Amino acid sequence: MVVLSEDWRHGGFGLYIHWPFCEAKCPYCDFNSYVSPDVDDNVWEAALIAELDRHAELTQGRLLNSIFFGGGTPSLMPPAMVGNLIARALEHWVPANNIEITLEANPSSVEASRFTGFQAAGVNRISMGIQALNDPDLKRLGRLHSVSEAMTALKIAKKSFGRVSFDLIYARQDQLLSQWHKELDEAILLSDGHLSLYQLTIEPGTAFGFRAEAGKLRGLPDENLSADMFDLTNEVCAAAGLQAYEVSNYATKGLESLHNIIYWRGGDYIGIGPGAHGRLTSSGQRVATQTALAPKAWLDRVSETSSGTVASQPLSRSDHANELIMMGLRMQDGISLSRIEAVAGAPIAVPTHLLDLGLIAVNEDRLRATQSGRPLLNQLVTALMF
Repeated sequence: MVVLSEDWRHGGFGLYIHWPFCEAKCPYCDFNSYVSPDVDDNVWEAALIAELDRHAELTQGRLLNSIFFGGGTPSLMPPAMVGNLIARALEHWVPANNIEITLEANPSSVEASRFTGFQAAGVNRISMGIQALNDPDLKRLGRLHSVSEAMTALKIAKKSFGRVSFDLIYARQDQLLSQWHKELDEAILLSDGHLSLYQLTIEPGTAFGFRAEAGKLRGLPDENLSADMFDLTNEVCAAAGLQAYEVSNYATKGLESLHNIIYWRGGDYIGIGPGAHGRLTSSGQRVATQTALAPKAWLDRVSETSSGTVASQPLSRSDHANELIMMGLRMQDGISLSRIEAVAGAPIAVPTHLLDLGLIAVNEDRLRATQSGRPLLNQLVTALMF
C-alpha cells in the first residue's frame, strides 16, 4: 500500500556511513563492531564510494542535511578517506547551508592526533565516547583511555571543531546517586552545549550479558535507583540550560544533533557499510533497507553484486505510522497526530487511561510523553501502535 510520497520531508535527508572496526570490543556494546588487525583502507574506501554512487542514482536532486560517520570507531579511519567520502557525497547531493557532518571518536591520544585532519576533511561536529569521568569505572567498562587522555582529547576537539558532544554512561556498577550527581555537574562544566547520557543496559550476547546470566555482574542499581538517576539527570541538565530534547540527549537550543533528529522525525536516510540500516522513499513508497552484517560479507556483496544491501522491505502504512510513533515519541516535542493519521490512513486511538495517569499529554495536534511517561516509553508505544 502506498504511503504519502513526501512525508519524509518532515525529517529531512541524511547519510550514515558505518565503519565497523574497533581497537577492542567493549563488554556492554551490542553494536555491529569488530576487532581486526588488518584493514585494507584502499579496498574499504573504494567499496564505500561505490555504495555512495549507487545510492546517489536513487536519490538525485535531494538536499543533504547531514552526514554521520558511526561505528565501530570511525576515528580510526584515515582522515584522507573521510575527506574523500565527504567530497563524493557533496558531488552527489546539494548540501544544506547548515549541513552537519559528524564523526564519532574515542578519546585516545592516537585518535585525538587525527582531529586536525578530520576538521580539514570537512567534519564539523565530533561525538566522543568518554563514558565515565573516573579511571576505575572506565576500566570496568572496558575502555582503553584514561580520564586524563579524555580531557586532552576534549580540549583538542574544542579547538578543532565548531561543535563537540560527548557520551557518558550512568547506572553503572556500584554507582551511588550522589556520585552520579557530582559526575554530571562536572560533565556539564566540560560540555560544549550537547551531552548524550545513557543508562547502562545489559544486552544479550554481550560480555556483560553473559556475566549477568552467570550471576557475575554485581552492583547494578535496582529499578528505583535507576529511575532516581534518570530523574536527577533531567533536573540537573535542565537547570543548566541543557534541555532533554530526546530521552538520552541534552542540548542548549540550536545545538541539537541534526542527524539524529532525522531518525526521530521520520526523515529519509541512506545507510552504507556493514550492518547499516536505511529508510528511503521512492515513487511514494517508504522502504526499509539493511546491509550485510559481517565486514567481509559486505565487501564481497559490493564487489560481486554491486550492492551491499541484503534486505529491502516496503513498509505498509501502519508499519510506517508505527515507526513514526516509536521514534517521534522519544522527542520532547512528541509527534503530530494529524501526520500519524495521514500516514496510517486511519485515526489514532489515544488511550484515555494514559492521559488520566499523566503519562502522555495532548496539546492541540501534538502528542508527547510526559516526564513521568518517558521511563515507560516502550509500554506507551505499544499502547499507541496501529
